[in-house]
Amino acid sequence: MCCKQIDSATISVITVVYNGAAFLEQTIQSVINQTYNNIEYIIIDGGSDDGSVNIIKRHDDAINYWVSEPDRGIAHAMNKGILASTGDYLLFLHADDYFLNEHVVQIAVSQINDGCDIAAFNIIFQNAGRSIEYRSSGFDYWLNFKTSLRHQAVFCSRRLFKRLGGFDESYKVAMDYEFWLRAYREGTTPNIFNYALTCMRDTGISSRGDWPSMKQRFLEERRIHYQHLPNFSMYVVYRIYWVLYLPYRYIKSVLSW
Repeated sequence: MCCKQIDSATISVITVVYNGAAFLEQTIQSVINQTYNNIEYIIIDGGSDDGSVNIIKRHDDAINYWVSEPDRGIAHAMNKGILASTGDYLLFLHADDYFLNEHVVQIAVSQINDGCDIAAFNIIFQNAGRSIEYRSSGFDYWLNFKTSLRHQAVFCSRRLFKRLGGFDESYKVAMDYEFWLRAYREGTTPNIFNYALTCMRDTGISSRGDWPSMKQRFLEERRIHYQHLPNFSMYVVYRIYWVLYLPYRYIKSVLSW
């Protein structure tokens, strides 16, 4: 990998929102106040009717592109953002997420080497009044079962999307995990940085702790596993894993009520 850094790269920050007026203002402010100059900001609104569009319009002069129209779900909206973007690297910062301060993108970009397709940073997860810092991990054996990256703190190169395509729109929750697993199977190696970039609230669909929501996520993960089987041995591993994992998570959710 080349050691040249990407100091002048254009970063496309894509915000997907649907009825997210409660936090959208903070998300937008955290992007447009960044000290890094080469940011292209794109907002894909799914046809909100809660005032989100009015918030977007207030910042129209600071947004490179935005649209408000019905879509087919989060993955479809993210793909619309990819198509509308022109940046060298893309980062998805949804309407309940925000950058930790105005300098984080500049600092992050200064650490990324030219030739890196995935640059992953830490994320602060806010839950029940607590803030927990999660560190991204590399692509290792554990990725066969669970995601190791959170898209709110990951810069993906445009060339990676050109190689792999966009997000699979058949997934409503685990579309980012499916993308990471595809990248892993293709041989992509992420660069991991121990630096907190963004904050994620527990308001998103993937953060819900009720059993129906968790079950939906787990069933999507199971489908992803079988969709990207590398060999028969892994098929056997997955069969055993899912026979045990779903009942275990159900019992755990019941006991936590």
